[in-house]
Amino acid sequence: MPTPGKKALLIVDMQHGLFYAPQQPFGAEKLLANINILISRARDKNAPIFAARHTGPEGSPLAESSPLTQLIPQLAIDAESDDVFVKRYPNCLRDTTLLASLQQAGIEELVICGMKTEYCVDTTCRAAADLGFQVTLISDAHSTTDNGLISASQIIAHHNQTLSGPFVQLATTADAEF
Repeated sequence: MPTPGKKALLIVDMQHGLFYAPQQPFGAEKLLANINILISRARDKNAPIFAARHTGPEGSPLAESSPLTQLIPQLAIDAESDDVFVKRYPNCLRDTTLLASLQQAGIEELVICGMKTEYCVDTTCRAAADLGFQVTLISDAHSTTDNGLISASQIIAHHNQTLSGPFVQLATTADAEF
């Protein structure tokens, strides 16, 4: 059996504009609690922690300086030791500092959590797998909102099932290891 590669935690878009939107994400309190558990576990094992902030063009509600793009304060991110980076696309690896940072740190496995399931979480899981990373999606630590056609819980379940196998290995917060 191959030796597991070096792991990092990637937290996607846990920011004001999504977490505190008029329609809160499904299971918001549990989502936050689970991500903070993952942060604590990653720290205990000295695994690097990366947190993405999604931004848009200057002058838009998602301008980089906008409060909507700032990480929520309840997230246990340490600005001194964790790598917080800005992205402009659903793929956390596209035109960001993330890929170079992962390569420099010798990361082979990404543990992914955050928001929104069907957008940035899904896109990043697929892109990371395409780039050769082993990806673990934390099935109870990503979320979204109802979309008018199906419920957030259905979206989450669908993506857990669809991504599992070809793109990710699923784990729960309780089973996640670093």
